[in-house]
Amino acid sequence: MKFPKQHTLKQIADLIGCEFVGDINFPVLGMNEIHVVEAGDIVFVDHPKYYDKALNSAATIILINKKVECPEGKALLVSDDPFRDFNTLTNHFKPFQLANSSISASAKIGENTVIQPNCFIGHNVEIGKNCLIHANVSIYDDTVIGDYVTIHSGTVLGANAFYYKKRPDGYDRLKSGGRVVIEDHVDIGAACTIDRGVTADTRIGYGSKLDNQIQIGHDTILGKKCLIASQAGIAGCVVVEDEVVIWGQAGVKSGITLAKGTELFAQSGLGHSTDANKAYFGSPAGEAREKFKELAYIRKIPEILKSIKK
Repeated sequence: MKFPKQHTLKQIADLIGCEFVGDINFPVLGMNEIHVVEAGDIVFVDHPKYYDKALNSAATIILINKKVECPEGKALLVSDDPFRDFNTLTNHFKPFQLANSSISASAKIGENTVIQPNCFIGHNVEIGKNCLIHANVSIYDDTVIGDYVTIHSGTVLGANAFYYKKRPDGYDRLKSGGRVVIEDHVDIGAACTIDRGVTADTRIGYGSKLDNQIQIGHDTILGKKCLIASQAGIAGCVVVEDEVVIWGQAGVKSGITLAKGTELFAQSGLGHSTDANKAYFGSPAGEAREKFKELAYIRKIPEILKSIKK
């Protein structure tokens, strides 16, 4: 997430009431999660296990809960609770805006696009031309939809990321300031849910087709011409490359990559990145051919046991 204008290190430190290490005029351009940070971004880290990763990332401002040696060319924001202060910055730069109509006056809707009754279209939403949005679809703030997109009833675009920090008295939610971006010629079935990015975009690529009742987590990138069947669930921060097929009730772990042309069979649970143009099956999923061999061997166990008894 980029800020509307450049800020200084001191200005940001004053906003969250923390110490800082670095030039008071050090430029701050935005804030992002570690997998999408760029120079000028703030990244937060609150566990020693991840200090090195954050300090050596592309981010040039590290919001951290311990005063450490500052890498050259970077700056530190030293906070007793970086998670809380990252939320404070999200609230400041991307605050929640109340809706006062079912279709916001700030929404931009393209030529020949049809919005059926009882839809909600939030602030700063952009919808291209020749789209069809069926009844009872909710499109949250800042969502961007391309041309020739069809979305069926009950779908929600832009709900919060499922991202929580455990506290002694419960769970704190990491606030979401990112977007959902739907490219051209995408079809989305009924009762699908696509969460917005925490600071960046959740993206559905050109020509991809989603069946009914599919969940796609925050910051996941779905490539071009993908096909996803009903009740599949994809966690956050997953990269799904072009022309991937995911069949019904399959589940995909966060933070992995499904290479181009991957096929994930129904009811599989995938916990690792895949190789291009290979099929996977099972839970935990493995290469489909090997998994089918394993099942064949398992069926032979009673016969083998009988032969041993003889």
